Amino acid sequence: MSRFRIAPSILSADFGRLAEEVRAAGEAGADCIHLDVMDGHFVPNLTIGPDVVAAVTAATSLPRDVHLMVSRPDDLLDAFVEAGATTLGVHVEACHHLHRTLQRIRDAGVRASVTLNPATPAASIEHVLPLVDQVLVMTVNPGFGGQAFIPEVMPKLRQVRSLVDKSGRAIDVQVDGGVGLETIEEVALHGANVFVMGSAFFRADDYADFVRRIRARLQPYE
Repeated sequence: MSRFRIAPSILSADFGRLAEEVRAAGEAGADCIHLDVMDGHFVPNLTIGPDVVAAVTAATSLPRDVHLMVSRPDDLLDAFVEAGATTLGVHVEACHHLHRTLQRIRDAGVRASVTLNPATPAASIEHVLPLVDQVLVMTVNPGFGGQAFIPEVMPKLRQVRSLVDKSGRAIDVQVDGGVGLETIEEVALHGANVFVMGSAFFRADDYADFVRRIRARLQPYE
C-alpha cells in the first residue's frame, strides 16, 4: 500500500451530482474525501454544514476528512462528528485553546488534524503534536478553490515534516492548495504524504486517469 494518499476536495465537485461525484472519486482510486467547511467569517466564503457531511458519509465508505475553516470551531465539533467525520481539523489561528480543542476531537473518537495558514510558523504546533494525527499545511490562503500554489511555504512544510519525524508518532503531513500534476513532486519532496486536490481532480476529464498520472509522479519517492 502506498504511503501517499490522494484526498479530492468536494469544494470543486459538481454539487448537483455530489453523491455521484464522491462515488466516482472512490472508484478512481482516491483514498479519502476532503470536505472544506467555511463560515464566511474566518474565511471570506460560505460552503457546507453537517448535513452535507452526512450526505457524503451515506455515499461512500472512504474516510471523511473535514477541514473546519471557522471562527468558533469548538461550537461545531459535536455536529460534525455526528455527521460522520473520520478526521476533524481545526486551525491554529482560530483556536483560543488549541490543546483543549484537539483533546475534545480525540475524546470524540475521531482523528485530530491541526491546520496552519501560509503565514503561521511551524513552531506553533510543536507542543500539540502528541494530540494530533495529521498536520495540514495550507499552500494557499484558505477561502476559495482554484488558487495558485504559494511556493514560499515549502521551507515550512519541510520544518513540519522534521517536527513530525522527531515526535516519533505516525502523523500524516497533508498539503492543500494548488496541488496538482505540476506541484505534486515538489510537495512530496518537502515531506507531504497526503494531498488535497480540488479543481485539479474534479476538473480532470477522467478521474481515474488523473489518479494514475499522480501516482506515476509519486512513484520515485515511495
